[in-house]
Amino acid sequence: MIVLALIAAVMLASAACALSRRNLIHAALLLIFTWAGIASFYLWAGAEFVAFAQLLIYAGAVSMVVLFAVLLTRQSLDDPLDPPTPNRRSAGAIATGGAVFAVMAYAIFDESFPAPVTPSHTLTVRQIGSQLMGPHAAALLIAGIILTVALLGATVIAAQDKPEDSP
Repeated sequence: MIVLALIAAVMLASAACALSRRNLIHAALLLIFTWAGIASFYLWAGAEFVAFAQLLIYAGAVSMVVLFAVLLTRQSLDDPLDPPTPNRRSAGAIATGGAVFAVMAYAIFDESFPAPVTPSHTLTVRQIGSQLMGPHAAALLIAGIILTVALLGATVIAAQDKPEDSP
């Protein structure tokens, strides 16, 4: 139970730090720790494949897409940053977070959970991997190519010079 509390503390601290940063690049890098914390929850629960997918997809791919998007859409370092949020917005965010926490705490500590259903057939990570690299390898490659083309297209569109308005 101590390990679970430690994972939750690190994950919540990195998420809070990411939300408090004014620099988007720092916030995106701090989110990697939050996603790694979620993956460690999956490892702790015994879902190794889901933990690996969490690290590969979110901590790897989504983090890089967010960083590319931030770096390609920001015009220059001299761009003015958004003004700080007023206290009213912060109070609303804290109230909303508290309400979500209360609902989740009620759901977690409610004693009426049904008995878990035991699956008749369990899949191992090896079986999933052999399915992905065997009969479904072509679909996996096509999905990878489509995602790569989409990322390259987004990069080309974002990197185009915008015409300057002449007076």
